[in-house]
Amino acid sequence: MNYIQQAYKGQRELWMFILTTALVAGIFIANFVFYLFSDPGDLDAAMDMMRNWPPNVSLVVNLVPFVFLLGLLFILVKFVHQRSILSLTTARSKVDYKRILFSFLMICTFTLVTFFIGYSIDSSEIIYQFNPKKFAILFLISIILFPFQIGLEEYLFRGYLMQHIGVLVKNKWFPLIFTSVLFGIAHSANPEVGAVGFWKMMIFYVGTGLLLGIMTLMDDGLELALGFHLGNNLLASLLVTADWTALQTDAIFKSTADPSASMISEILFPVLIVYPIMLLILSKRYGWKNWNDKLFGKVEEPPKDDYKIIE
Repeated sequence: MNYIQQAYKGQRELWMFILTTALVAGIFIANFVFYLFSDPGDLDAAMDMMRNWPPNVSLVVNLVPFVFLLGLLFILVKFVHQRSILSLTTARSKVDYKRILFSFLMICTFTLVTFFIGYSIDSSEIIYQFNPKKFAILFLISIILFPFQIGLEEYLFRGYLMQHIGVLVKNKWFPLIFTSVLFGIAHSANPEVGAVGFWKMMIFYVGTGLLLGIMTLMDDGLELALGFHLGNNLLASLLVTADWTALQTDAIFKSTADPSASMISEILFPVLIVYPIMLLILSKRYGWKNWNDKLFGKVEEPPKDDYKIIE
């Protein structure tokens, strides 16, 4: 059974899917509605208010809801859909933590190397602001809470929604594209969108969603996406911050660069160049084959003997 077919291991009534999605994705829906109907001045006022909070307090306030939402998703999957969390995670017999570590190290290595190359060439728009005490607190908050934040996003978008939409529409390409677009929309209320521009950031967010979705479908599991997403968000918190980002932290560095000038280096270069290279690296390491069927094939119910619903 492939990754999307794991949904057949549980109850799949439409009301269950609607209930779970509404309860767990409520925070993303609320953010998008707030973004659509709020006056730009109200958005700026909300951001100014949060900037007045101590950075670590603001980070905790932003991340703690994900702890409860991830727990809620797991409860609904286990007791409403009567599925195991393993089936939501991977098509393998157990979670492959080495895959999580590899993709984590891959994105961390790339981010650190490219940052310090750029910093050595031109550091005029980067401020070194390392404070050992504040950074130590930030580090603890980040390693404790970010796994819940990225866990919710991966288990919701690349896991639950990808699997159940795939079973509903009977193909793989639609849930891949649809969840990637939803992933972008879910981040539309982030302050980066106002600073950089809606369509620019949508290219980045949707492109990142496609990358993570392709990883998941090609590898038949969330492990690579979990590691990549965690490494990306941890470094976004710990390495560099800026006044216009969603993460206002006591990071080691602070960028003063104009966000509106970041189209090529920060958006198109990762999406069009770096992401395909990373997929190539992963495909070579894990022997991915039959891309057409993995990404565009049909989703069929497997024989009953291949699975059973948890009672």
